[in-house]
Amino acid sequence: MKPWLDLLDGWTERRVRAVASHSSRRDALARVSRWLVAGAFTLPVLPFDRSSQAHAAGGPAGAKKRAPAGENDCDYWRYCSVDGFLCSCCGGSQTTCPPGTSISKVTWVGTCHNPADGKDYLVSYNDCCGKTSCGRCFCNTNHGDRPGYRMGVHNDVNWCMANDSAVYHCTVSVIVGVAE
Repeated sequence: MKPWLDLLDGWTERRVRAVASHSSRRDALARVSRWLVAGAFTLPVLPFDRSSQAHAAGGPAGAKKRAPAGENDCDYWRYCSVDGFLCSCCGGSQTTCPPGTSISKVTWVGTCHNPADGKDYLVSYNDCCGKTSCGRCFCNTNHGDRPGYRMGVHNDVNWCMANDSAVYHCTVSVIVGVAE
């Protein structure tokens, strides 16, 4: 063997023996376990990108325009912060999930301005879960969206993660109050 490999080999053996003399297998297993548990709790809250669904639905919001201010139109005032498929196009309504789906247990909230009465409303956006993506009426307006580390004000997340089925289908928008 080459002399410098012998030196490296000797140094590595001394370091490994020094670490082994100050730690145990239980300690190493405990550290690894803590990292695995921390990762299991962190992974589900990472942002979920739905941009591929936008391409499947025919492009970004506004690519297919219909008469303005309709229930199925991304420009409708209560959809100012929506990111997903509108349930009103998928067998449900603005406020109810289609049959065979369940409403998400967690949600994001946006503040939308109603031009008809001039008031701002708090709108809760709930994903409907349990069936594959609807694929119709995709909206991605993002008004007031915040970075992914502020979960309650970030809309680009799979909010079905808390349900029994984490499969996203569509999104409803429920008015929860008047903003003051």
